Amino acid sequence: MTLLSATILLVIILDPVGNVPFFLATLKDVSAKRRLWVIAREVVIALAALLVFLFFGKAILEAMQLRQESLSMAGGIIMFLIALKMIFAGRGLSGEIPEGEPLVVPLAIPGVAGPSAFAMILLLVNREPDRIWEWFTALIIAWAITSVVLMFSTVLFRLLGERGLMAVERLMGMLLIVVAVQMFMDGVSGFLAG
Repeated sequence: MTLLSATILLVIILDPVGNVPFFLATLKDVSAKRRLWVIAREVVIALAALLVFLFFGKAILEAMQLRQESLSMAGGIIMFLIALKMIFAGRGLSGEIPEGEPLVVPLAIPGVAGPSAFAMILLLVNREPDRIWEWFTALIIAWAITSVVLMFSTVLFRLLGERGLMAVERLMGMLLIVVAVQMFMDGVSGFLAG
């Protein structure tokens, strides 16, 4: 996987456009001034969680005695389910939206840094640990794109409307399904070969 393809994949998985209506709905009772601060805080928390998995993911896998093939299959299944929700059900990955100003859940985790993002990062690092700084760069770029989109979520919502955002999210979901199936097939073929 190249740096560009990893970056694009991470942007699709972090799903900034699909998160716009979710963020706006969650923050509807927060003042416009405070909303930007909350979004900035939540995306930084999400980045911190993702970086923990990037730098300590291999140790986590080893401690849990998991094989790369298992991670690939599980990551593929998780991504497939999330992609189906993106295509058919819209939001709803995080359950009930808490009242007031959220902290960590549901915006940072699982909104931005969800199970598929953690699985993808673990998979990248486990497959090619010597390229960790490339994966770091891909993650930072994807996170920056996600952050910018979310910071301008109100403007984007006005421009595209709910239907436009839904169409973009469904397209991203279709791409994610293809990636999920490939991840699962790679895991199965690796398991059968090993």
